[in-house]
Amino acid sequence: MSDFVHLHVHSEYSLLDGMCRIKEIPKRAKELGMKAIALTDHGVMFGSALFYQACQKEGIKAITGCEMYVAPGSRFDKDFSRDDDKYNHLILLVKDKEGYQNLIKLVSIGFTEGFYSKPRIDKEVLKQYSKGLVCLSGCLAGEVSKAILEDNFEKAEQVALWYKEVFGEDYYLEIQNNGVREQVMVNQQLISLARKLNIPLVATNDAHYLRREDSFNHEILLCMQTGKRITDSDRMRFETDEFYIKSTEEMADYFEAVPEAIENTIKIADKCNFDFEFGVTKLPNYDVPKEFKTHEEYFRHLTEKGLEERYGKNYSDEIKARAEYEMSVISKMGYVDYYLIVWDFIHYAKTHDIPVGPGRGSGAGSILAYAIGITDIDPIKYGLLFERFLNPERISMPDFDVDFSDEKREKVIEYVTKKYGADHVSQIITFGTLAAKNVIRSVGRVLNIPLPEVDKIAKLIPREIHITIDQALEEVKELKALYEEDEQVKRLIDISRSLEGMPKNASTHACRSCYYKRSS
Repeated sequence: MSDFVHLHVHSEYSLLDGMCRIKEIPKRAKELGMKAIALTDHGVMFGSALFYQACQKEGIKAITGCEMYVAPGSRFDKDFSRDDDKYNHLILLVKDKEGYQNLIKLVSIGFTEGFYSKPRIDKEVLKQYSKGLVCLSGCLAGEVSKAILEDNFEKAEQVALWYKEVFGEDYYLEIQNNGVREQVMVNQQLISLARKLNIPLVATNDAHYLRREDSFNHEILLCMQTGKRITDSDRMRFETDEFYIKSTEEMADYFEAVPEAIENTIKIADKCNFDFEFGVTKLPNYDVPKEFKTHEEYFRHLTEKGLEERYGKNYSDEIKARAEYEMSVISKMGYVDYYLIVWDFIHYAKTHDIPVGPGRGSGAGSILAYAIGITDIDPIKYGLLFERFLNPERISMPDFDVDFSDEKREKVIEYVTKKYGADHVSQIITFGTLAAKNVIRSVGRVLNIPLPEVDKIAKLIPREIHITIDQALEEVKELKALYEEDEQVKRLIDISRSLEGMPKNASTHACRSCYYKRSS
């Protein structure tokens, strides 16, 4: 029997749709004896780096990917009579660094140019950024499959040929084992199409949860997404309980007639060889005045001038030694430009009537930050340690916590963007999650449990930051007793535990911007 690799998998970052937790995906692959697995969340790459790290920990090869939404015409078209006409699904997998850069470009375009209900791209940009990517035709919502379901086999052939022309040998017709009646028919037509057009087949399972027994809890998650109850006849639902990470045996048995579709998963995994680089920071260049030969020379000029202003011309040997030590560490670790960049925009704010906080966090322990005005807290006076901020024995990016006035913060962001370029400034995402109380109330609503009964359970969860349901069961005897004695409460809590902590929405972090650019 051949090996098999799952190439179509959704994590919790397919918000309120995927139920495979990032950390559990590679564990499940390892448990099944698989050597690699892909992550293909809907329209986003939120979990890609975390997924790579989780796979590394388990000794599993991570394949970075995304299930894209492709507009039927132009990504700028936003007038459709039916939801089904807004976009088609398509799987893209990263082969190399160029492919990764192209995929993040496509995902970004989906949000900045094509967003309409979903982040959409179109064939124009897909062709432009196709290098380094493997393309799978997608699920039943893919363009080829849709054409087959409409009995438009001529269109299905034309679409497949277009993708073959763009991606060449890296384009595959995707057949799935999900038990859906329409899928069985589509598979048959895709196999015929593959043989006619000489396009390789690949088997996937569009996994949204880890195991078959997770199917019902996934239905609860879908109800949360759509605002429905489990008893609603018109709710969004998966027709079967087959959308899980199946074993090689299960996939091979189902596709026994087309073993090449299984074998091609290994061939694709072998093609995909992109590794994230962690611990490598690429800073934008800070242009120093022409009279200074190096960045360090200018930084030293600023700090010496600042130390005199803060402590007087004849400052102590203790301060001199502290300043020189910090200078050596900052220079050795390559963060002179970082200090200059932060000083630059804080200096801009202070000279343009934009209120700036005095500094907080570990950055307040740097005497050189205090000298040049990044912070206004004297680390000598308060006995603050520089090593908490920057330590040569623990290589990590330093992080100044800077507070700007809400009313004028945008002016600082505009200044930084104009000076360093939009490609060096990014907004930071944050996720709202299904915390203990919230998830119990949400699951209770979906299950149609009367509000007073749900509220009673939720109120038994202590008001503590980051408390979990398991911790509450240990700490609150009344909750534990209800869990053990009442079947409805047990069911509510068990389902809630399976969904607890999952992200439910994305928004912009309050800090608003990031002034450095990390490498991939």
